[in-house]
Amino acid sequence: MAAPCGRGALPLVFVAISAALLTYNALVSSRSGLLLPLASSSFPTATATATASSSSARRFHTAVTASGSVYNTWQCRVMYHWFKEARRGPGGGEMGGFTRILHSGKHDEFVDEIPTFVADPLVEGDQGYIVLNRPWAFVQWLQKADIKEDYILMAEPDHIIVKPIPNLSRDGRAAAFPFFYIEPEKNEKVLRKFFPEDKGPITKIDPIGNSPVIIEKESLARIAPTWMNVSIAMKKDPDADKTFGWVLEMYAYAVASAIHGVGNILRKDFMIQPPWDLEIGDAFIIHYTYGCDYDKEGKLTYAKVGAWRFDKRQYMEKPPPRNLPLPPNGLPNRIPQSVVTLVMMVNEATASMPDWDTYAAG
Repeated sequence: MAAPCGRGALPLVFVAISAALLTYNALVSSRSGLLLPLASSSFPTATATATASSSSARRFHTAVTASGSVYNTWQCRVMYHWFKEARRGPGGGEMGGFTRILHSGKHDEFVDEIPTFVADPLVEGDQGYIVLNRPWAFVQWLQKADIKEDYILMAEPDHIIVKPIPNLSRDGRAAAFPFFYIEPEKNEKVLRKFFPEDKGPITKIDPIGNSPVIIEKESLARIAPTWMNVSIAMKKDPDADKTFGWVLEMYAYAVASAIHGVGNILRKDFMIQPPWDLEIGDAFIIHYTYGCDYDKEGKLTYAKVGAWRFDKRQYMEKPPPRNLPLPPNGLPNRIPQSVVTLVMMVNEATASMPDWDTYAAG
């Protein structure tokens, strides 16, 4: 069992990182009481809990971070719809409450629709890397919100839950999806700035990000401040920033998890990522991070706009309309089931929301 959290200073102590963070830590500690969790009664609407009939010692709370942009918000609305459907289904008894952690620092019009905790953005700003706010947002939420479950599922707005998710963690180990592009051994030279040799072999760093991950709440409460500090230190380090790019914060979580000795059960069935994964199979989540473009014959034209397409980036400034077109019938090559299912589920979610036409019209 993981050790309790909240004892003393932030747990990042090695010299390679601490020097770059002293100013920030002092600032946020004095400004926000970083090391002193607030009473949960101060945040009575921070979380939404499941019904008593689904109570279980292994229930987990689903948490999704969001920036408050139009792009993030429509994805959160779709994601929350399918979360509720999965929790109601057979086998959903370990799915507990849900929280959108909104790191814009202000409420929006959807706080009554989606259970929301409003977190402050980083004092120094996100340096043009919006997800740099994510670890700091989790630190605030873990310290201030009344989270009744003992486990946390960290998910993302562009996740669609296709079936009820059980608690996949076991024996103090978290459950996490392995990403092929998180390569600790390949990047050992850079990672040793943040994971010194006295912490162990580089193979202790798992090929994961923070999402999707199911983890004990007290383990995450220990990891989160270190995750925040490593993320900021990596962003300040030119080599790490250049090497890791957009997945920098994912590497930072993997490093923080290893620093605190939290192992991970690597679950390839946790999610699929169309268009590369062709079938839903046994997966629990569809992650629609990649564009899905196909020519008139149904062949994938990745990185080139196709005759038929679904790409979330089409809807950066405006939500997608209802009834997105499905791939045409009779193509020489069949569009993968994973892609068709993704679009059908987006359509079903938007159809269930009475205000979507007005919302999408802007």
